[in-house]
Amino acid sequence: MYLIRGIKNIDLFNSRFPDEEIVATIGNFDGLHLGHQDLLSKMKDKKLKTMVIFTEPHAKEFFAETLGLESEKPPRIFPWKEKVRGLDNLGVDFGFFLNFNKQLKSMTPEAFIENVLSKLKIKKLKIGDDFKFGANREGDYKLLKKWGEQNHILVENTETFEIDNRRVSSTRVRQALVKDDFLEAKKLLGKPYAYSGKVVYGQQLGSKLGIPTANIWLPKNKLPISGVYIVKVEFCGNTFGGIANMGVRPTVGGQTPVLEVHILDFSKNIYGQNLKVEFVKKVRDEQKFKNLDALKNQINKDILAAKEYFV
Repeated sequence: MYLIRGIKNIDLFNSRFPDEEIVATIGNFDGLHLGHQDLLSKMKDKKLKTMVIFTEPHAKEFFAETLGLESEKPPRIFPWKEKVRGLDNLGVDFGFFLNFNKQLKSMTPEAFIENVLSKLKIKKLKIGDDFKFGANREGDYKLLKKWGEQNHILVENTETFEIDNRRVSSTRVRQALVKDDFLEAKKLLGKPYAYSGKVVYGQQLGSKLGIPTANIWLPKNKLPISGVYIVKVEFCGNTFGGIANMGVRPTVGGQTPVLEVHILDFSKNIYGQNLKVEFVKKVRDEQKFKNLDALKNQINKDILAAKEYFV
């Protein structure tokens, strides 16, 4: 998938793909759930290339940061790099990453159409009839429909995709994950919920406790899960059982969320490796212990719970 990084690179894109005509959609696409997948499959056209236009960060994240309301930031199902990788795997031809900043926030709907959409060779545009864009969210489906009619561009509603008579949405997936309902999340995503990341150096606390852990890099965007989980760990074509802690590690005065994974019956050096961690079942909430011995005792109990699960 070719990724356009911002409005300033539209001309470069057009110079590299001067003859490509496009069917496009606009949205956040967090999680790439079955509703997203259904839309992308319906966009397939033998004569047109597919394009997904999305913003980074999410508008709600931008406003929360601007107002200093960190707690109001919605959790991410996946970091944006995982989203790009997922779009590529789903066969999307072009991704268009728009930086949601003060300039984009203040851009009128008419300016967005002129500076973004009209510069692309869009022949079809599929969006929800509740889609809003531009300054103060004044742009809508009706405005885009009119623009399309004036420029011989087919603007269509996306069809609602439902499971159990309820619309599948990123919000619904987040709600399932916050509740640690991984069966519901799997039903909506079409696959188990997992996080992939590189093993990086941490504080070496696990080794000091005699319980080695893989410290996996996390993005600054918070994920919708927190606590201790039984997990499946996949790397280099192999799958292992494990126990993972997603949290700030209050016992040692941590401040920033960390994902630490202890792989069962495994002792090799895997720094720099990319691990896929599938969350299977929650064991408990994260808690602060009175000392490291108490923490170690609880971790050993958690490991035992994981081993019993995989028996």
